[in-house]
Amino acid sequence: MNEPMVKAQPARIGSSEFFARARARLNFEVPAGLVDPHIIPRTGDSGNDRMLEIVAKEQPVRPAAVLIPVVDHPEPTVLLTQRSPHLSSHAGQISFPGGKIDATDASPLDAALREACEEVGLKREYIDPVGYLDLYGTAFGFRILPTVAKVEPGFALDINEAEVVDAFEVPLAFLMNPENHQIHTKEFRGMDRSYYAMPFAERYIWGATAGILRVLYERIYLS
Repeated sequence: MNEPMVKAQPARIGSSEFFARARARLNFEVPAGLVDPHIIPRTGDSGNDRMLEIVAKEQPVRPAAVLIPVVDHPEPTVLLTQRSPHLSSHAGQISFPGGKIDATDASPLDAALREACEEVGLKREYIDPVGYLDLYGTAFGFRILPTVAKVEPGFALDINEAEVVDAFEVPLAFLMNPENHQIHTKEFRGMDRSYYAMPFAERYIWGATAGILRVLYERIYLS
């Protein structure tokens, strides 16, 4: 199945308005569900929610943090990465900078900033954190807490090819246009669960990355 979302008028807001809305609607309160296995992140999709309930009973919670780096160009972009093909999970997929939260990380924000520096060399001096987006659960047992951040242009990247093979920017306007949000379905133990995809040129953005971008759209553009 490959269906577009129900048509809606594309939301068009400028850079300053985007960050103003994000600062007003997001904060740095860490949700209890990041580490509590009894709290299941809810997606609003019954198949997804049932899948997460099953996964929570079978696997330990795996707290993770990612950075959503929105680069403050006149036409803002989102910095994404392509994971190395030899990794044990999500090999070759399009992703945000991020990974598992270590015991030495002071917070999910600190983990996201550390991972962004380790993976692509994005230095903290260019990053202005805005707030946490909603907790996002995956079929692999990860509980991902995304940090939305304003990134000043002018940074130089240093790709860690052990983890990432490429980093690139996608216009925020493209990612926040609901006409570009496709819904696909996949079977999980006899149940249909849906996931988002946002193909961009030769890049296939899907799964958790596309799902988190959809949450960003709903929080900043619709609420």
